[in-house]
Amino acid sequence: MPEPPIRTRRRSWGGEPAWDVAACLARIAQGDEDAARELVARCHPLVFRLVRAHRSLSLSDEDLAQEVFLKMFARLDRYEPRDGVPFEHWLSRLAVRTCIDRLRAERRQPALAAPPLSDTAGEWLESLARDTSRPPDDVLAARELVDDLLARLPVEDRLVLTLLDLEERSVAEISQATGWSRPLVKVRAFRARRKLRAIVDGLQRGRSR
Repeated sequence: MPEPPIRTRRRSWGGEPAWDVAACLARIAQGDEDAARELVARCHPLVFRLVRAHRSLSLSDEDLAQEVFLKMFARLDRYEPRDGVPFEHWLSRLAVRTCIDRLRAERRQPALAAPPLSDTAGEWLESLARDTSRPPDDVLAARELVDDLLARLPVEDRLVLTLLDLEERSVAEISQATGWSRPLVKVRAFRARRKLRAIVDGLQRGRSR
């Protein structure tokens, strides 16, 4: 006889214990404002992580998260628990689409294009090129450089590297959040790193002239 499965308490991607989302949504459909506030509180860590990973230039993280929640409430009637898709996955994909649409719109505005590399980030890039084994003694400068470099990547590339390398999310978690297949996540990460390397090489050549 096979051993019975070990039962564990499922946790959401946002780190909060699972709760009866169907009951919460039913209360919201009846106009329960407390349930709506509960839903936002439960989902805010998840949404904020995804919003922060995109780094909008025209909106603050909180404003972009607010945009995601407004869309969430406007489309709650489209979520069907009986379809078998966890609510966190449905919301994650809505958040990712919202953020990608925002960043694509920003890319079409010249005033919001990636600015030239700052002096601080440029100096860090040069020091890194001289000694790649040196640990980051200036965390703020290193993070500024990372942000500057990521801003030069296409939206999807920036997202996959931020979630995979900075947020340290697994391929499975990124697949759930974006709706991309796991092989696609891996391919995009590989191509994004190659593009990032080309950007770094180009910036290094430009500063050495």
